[in-house]
Amino acid sequence: MPFTHLPALLGEALVSRGYAAPTPVQAAVIQPEAEGRDLIVSAQTGSGKTVAFGLAIAPQLLTEDGKLPSPRAPLALAIAPTRELALQVSRELEWLYAKAGARISTCVGGMDASRERRSLSHGAHIVVGTPGRLRDHIERGALDLSDLRVAILDEADEMLDMGFREDLEQILDATPDGRRTLLFSATMPKSIVALAKRYQKDALRISTVGEDRGHGDISYQAVTVAPADIENAVVNLLRLHEAETAILFCATRDNVRHLHAGLIERGFSAVALSGEHSQNERNAALQALRDRRARVCVATDVAARGIDLPTVTLVIHVELPRDAETLQHRSGRTGRAGKKGTAVLIVPYQRKRRVEMMLRGARIAVEWLNPPTVDDIRKADHERLLTQLMEPVEVDDDDRALAAKLLETKSAEDIAAALVRSYRARMPAPEEMLEQGGSSERAPGKEHHREGFDDVVWFRMDIGRRQNADPRWILPLICRRGHITKNEVGAIRIAPNETAFQIPRALAGKFIASVKRTAGEEAEGNVRFEALQGSPQEAPRGPRRANGPAPVRHAPRPTLRPGGRDRPRG
Repeated sequence: MPFTHLPALLGEALVSRGYAAPTPVQAAVIQPEAEGRDLIVSAQTGSGKTVAFGLAIAPQLLTEDGKLPSPRAPLALAIAPTRELALQVSRELEWLYAKAGARISTCVGGMDASRERRSLSHGAHIVVGTPGRLRDHIERGALDLSDLRVAILDEADEMLDMGFREDLEQILDATPDGRRTLLFSATMPKSIVALAKRYQKDALRISTVGEDRGHGDISYQAVTVAPADIENAVVNLLRLHEAETAILFCATRDNVRHLHAGLIERGFSAVALSGEHSQNERNAALQALRDRRARVCVATDVAARGIDLPTVTLVIHVELPRDAETLQHRSGRTGRAGKKGTAVLIVPYQRKRRVEMMLRGARIAVEWLNPPTVDDIRKADHERLLTQLMEPVEVDDDDRALAAKLLETKSAEDIAAALVRSYRARMPAPEEMLEQGGSSERAPGKEHHREGFDDVVWFRMDIGRRQNADPRWILPLICRRGHITKNEVGAIRIAPNETAFQIPRALAGKFIASVKRTAGEEAEGNVRFEALQGSPQEAPRGPRRANGPAPVRHAPRPTLRPGGRDRPRG
């Protein structure tokens, strides 16, 4: 469907920009039933929604002759959650309204506030900004909203999630009652519904999530791993996909720092974004991604808000999102504006059931896979190298002369082999993963005699099948906490609510001492180890225990509460 019924100057701008037809969200907001009304629009990032609200507000900005009046107090205000998104919105509106002579002022954190105030004093048709900076200008009297005709909240759900509710309310309270309010949000949590109810009248609901992108342009995958193998899985996923740009999501700034350091050590070109980085450091990291000097970005949820990099084709959820909305926000960094992308969740074995429930509730189709192996990556490298070498290249006389000289001393086969070796040497090495199937001698019902396990001590852990206990992650946990190898663990028996395992008696004292010493360090946390007398069938249940070491319970790992996150101001 081509653009119709648009002001001539906007139509010319769209044509010159290469637009042939509107996206679903753009078509929806310019329908006759939407004109002049408050709107609640559910549209994903990357769906063309900036141009959509630019078209939707035209009746409030343009005069009858299709032009703009002299710039004075702003007629339109667009609010975005981050500096990057606000600047992007400003750039889009500038080319859309350039022929109409629009003056647009941008007010964002990290920029020269005095320069912004001077710009506002000279008059503006549209102001674009972040909540914290806009509120500061209102309080200082630099931003006059008395003539405002339309207010736009872009990615409103993210702004509320980032703690900007108070700022948004103060800004909207400073606008005239008769203004038009457009609320754009990828999701519709209760907080957004409440905001709309307070500041909108008879709003028209528009949802283009299924049409724009939904999950159609994002391929969701999930890989199950032992907790000790998460970082190795990240490395292998990066190597398998070799994405032009990849974003890796962690829950805390400490984990961002740790993973970023690990990737740099392995030879990846990576940058980090978290609350501990200054605006200058953030700008430098984003520029490195745009310039292709870096291909991997390790970030927290808040730090990645508003990033718009069209080259992102891979998102890895290194630490699981807290809910389906966060999953969609994170994943929305890829698969933008019709392009294909891949989002991979790294799922510790014991949390698979929770993730399955979250995905089912969000109606997200996911493909469950094993993490890539070294052989998988070598096969992918082989195919990529063949494709790369088969592409036509331009060579000059110097190149041909050097090639001829090489052929005088080496065979074509040796030269090709050296080229392959050089290519592989530039790539970080893949990591060996723990066995996906677990060891057969440790599987329930398959126990048999093993040398060195004639005299053993049985231990018990208070997790079982109901807690998704599995030898694939139970065994690494035992080894890490007890500072032993997997060959020093005998049979493992998994019951509904507990797991028993064998340790050679000669190592039992060392094992329990290590478990006590390392308590509180393990990500699984709160797992109780207890020495038994005899076999699991002979051991008493309940609080009693065999003579020997006392039970050890891991201290829960501290978590960052939502209320404790840094509250950015623009």
